[in-house]
Amino acid sequence: MKIRLLAVGHRMPDWVQQGFEEYQRRLPRDCSLELVEINPARRGKNAGPPQWIREEGQNMLQQMRPGNRVVALEVRGAAWSTPKLAQQLENWKLSGSDIELLVGGPDGLCQNCVSRADQLWSLSPLTLPHPLVRVILAEQLYRAWSITQGHPYHRE
Repeated sequence: MKIRLLAVGHRMPDWVQQGFEEYQRRLPRDCSLELVEINPARRGKNAGPPQWIREEGQNMLQQMRPGNRVVALEVRGAAWSTPKLAQQLENWKLSGSDIELLVGGPDGLCQNCVSRADQLWSLSPLTLPHPLVRVILAEQLYRAWSITQGHPYHRE
């Protein structure tokens, strides 16, 4: 199974890149994690957040691969514990589909992307900085994988 993280934003600070890559590297080939950066919309005087969100959403939809299961990170989504995420990971693996995780930009995720999603997942009711979300997602996916493998990384 391949997991693709489609995330709005580029040119992340080194600590974000290093944190994401650390957990990406730890995941095995049969549960690989790929980052696809979606360029943020140009912020200017002639457009506002609704236009920016639409533009970013269109770019994200173009990057999605047909047949993949789509999971949008959305504050109104289901809040999963780490063991529940491990169960989700196993279910995704058994489905035979690759996974697309969608993370919007600072103004949010386009409604078209939310509508396209097979599942909605909320990391937290807190508002998290988008760069930090990448690191948290990678770590939690690694942690969930470690649970499915009986690896000692996760301790309850």
